[in-house]
Amino acid sequence: MRQPAIDSLIQRTESKYALVVAAAKRARLITEGTTLLTEKSNAKIIKPVTQALEEIASGKLLFESPNSGIK
Repeated sequence: MRQPAIDSLIQRTESKYALVVAAAKRARLITEGTTLLTEKSNAKIIKPVTQALEEIASGKLLFESPNSGIK
């Protein structure tokens, strides 16, 4: 399975660093057993980070920066 393009992922975040943090937190939740937001299309095992990136790319995972209100 191919990972989503980095260009489409960065458009959904404010920076590539925010993308890394969001994907890491979501991957941790996936490994702990939370429900997936997207359907697995094939029988192959998809790694948690790849699944998290797919959820971000599809727009099913929304997140906000903790300092988004600070200027």
